[in-house]
Amino acid sequence: MSSSEYYSTDDSDAELQDAFVKGLLKPGLNVPTAEQKNKVYVNDVRTLRQKLLDIKNNMNWFERLDIVSKPAPLAPEIAVQLEEQETQNISNNKTEAFNEFKRETNFHRQAQAAVLEGLARLKALGVLTKRPEDYFAEMAKSDSHMQKVRSMLVKKQAETERIETVRKIRQQRKISKQLQKEGKVKKQNEKKEMLDEVKKFRKGIRKDLDFLENKKPQKHNPNKSKSGQTRSQMKRQYKDSKFGLGGKKKGLKANTKESSANMEDYRPSFKTNSKMMRPGKK
Repeated sequence: MSSSEYYSTDDSDAELQDAFVKGLLKPGLNVPTAEQKNKVYVNDVRTLRQKLLDIKNNMNWFERLDIVSKPAPLAPEIAVQLEEQETQNISNNKTEAFNEFKRETNFHRQAQAAVLEGLARLKALGVLTKRPEDYFAEMAKSDSHMQKVRSMLVKKQAETERIETVRKIRQQRKISKQLQKEGKVKKQNEKKEMLDEVKKFRKGIRKDLDFLENKKPQKHNPNKSKSGQTRSQMKRQYKDSKFGLGGKKKGLKANTKESSANMEDYRPSFKTNSKMMRPGKK
């Protein structure tokens, strides 16, 4: 214990001894140090009314919009339901919760009555209570603030597009590098295969030089036409068109109504002079 703490405890003990000698110590922990004064409450009605007149503004009701009204009447079915609920809660000792609900209901009825009366007064004064369709209210934010917000959004969108473009370019570069690498490996493999074939040819293992050509030479087939059909196929096709593909032959060449009216295959005969002339005479 320090010297300061020691002297402070001595002072407090001395004060308690003095209070005990004077008879100021009472049962309990608190020691009254001063007498409590009785507060005098002043209710100056005249001055209060004068101050009310001083601060009162003589404005029209349209500018004040204050209404004093009674709660709106309840619907009959709701009133019956509230009475039944109140009786049930009283029997179950749950009056506090119901009183809270009833209080909120009274607030709602009071507001409803004020709205109905206020709308009627405004309508009588010719004041519009509904906004027109082309009404534009002043925005909470100024145009300059909204312009800043718009510029920030545009800047953010441009930054996002730039990042996406850079990412695509990097991806394309990565793919192109991969393709170049694969092409280089392919060329190296082809070169290695070519050198292996050349070594085989020098050693006499391989006799031909077909590996020097990019494509293997195709053998010419004299029996194959330009259309890709062989002679036997062309012959078969001609016979099929001439004799058909088998099946019933009887009555196929009989005339029908359509074949009789068809004049495409008609070949008129060549007309000759009816008068025969002897050779050498006119």
